[in-house]
Amino acid sequence: MRPGTRCVNLARRFARRFVHHVVGRSARRSVRHTALVVCALVATAACHPEFNPKLYPNPETLFAVGLKELNAKHWENATKAFDQLTRDLPARDPLLPPSYFYLGQAQGADGDHLLAAQSFNRVADAFPEDSLAPVSLYQAGREYSQMWRRSDLDPQYGVQAQNTLSSLEALYPDSKYMEQAKALLAHLDGMFAEKDFLTGYSYYRRHAYDSGIIYFKDVIRLHPTAPATRNAYLYLLDSYRKINYRDDATETCEAMLKAYPGDKEISNKCGSVSSAAASTPRT
Repeated sequence: MRPGTRCVNLARRFARRFVHHVVGRSARRSVRHTALVVCALVATAACHPEFNPKLYPNPETLFAVGLKELNAKHWENATKAFDQLTRDLPARDPLLPPSYFYLGQAQGADGDHLLAAQSFNRVADAFPEDSLAPVSLYQAGREYSQMWRRSDLDPQYGVQAQNTLSSLEALYPDSKYMEQAKALLAHLDGMFAEKDFLTGYSYYRRHAYDSGIIYFKDVIRLHPTAPATRNAYLYLLDSYRKINYRDDATETCEAMLKAYPGDKEISNKCGSVSSAAASTPRT
């Protein structure tokens, strides 16, 4: 019989005796089930003590146990195992890079995205020649990006994600993870563009057109392929027309028609390039 089963059975026997001797006969049925459940849970906890990585005799055994816990999705136990390995293993031990890598995986899966990013970065920083270095940089970038989910929030971790993924592109351009990294970089670029656009739009709504123009132009210059860039062009054009900057409106129309050929809304806004300035209302 397994130890856990033996403990639960003993708990049930205790519960029955408790109900029989302590609880009144009229109330026995109503409390028997609750007492059995509570005692069984207590017994189960007692028979499954907290995971202790220091109990394992050598790093190889702890590493194998850590992988088993990771594959079983026991994130906390896996984190404890690999964290202990990163503390105990010597700097040149071949198990150290994968220990940091699997530590990052466990931390990220458990929601500790910042710690996970730091663990992944340790692989790339300390072991740049290791085969895990490129994927570790990619994973670090993903973990940072998980902490910037909305463009209206502080972009600190978005910047870190972008820098980390750019490092992957610079250091390991032939990595098989580059395609995924580029897709994530494009997503981040879109969020940065949206953040600048929303700032410009807030100025536009308050009729602070000169301030809004600065942000709209930044969106166009820094994020030419982002989804928000089209709206930045449209509001930039309207801002110029609001303050009667005819030449700038004409130039904006030229750029819009070139960037978005065949776009009906832009064609209607601009008409022909030569008539763009003429259509600007006087104030």
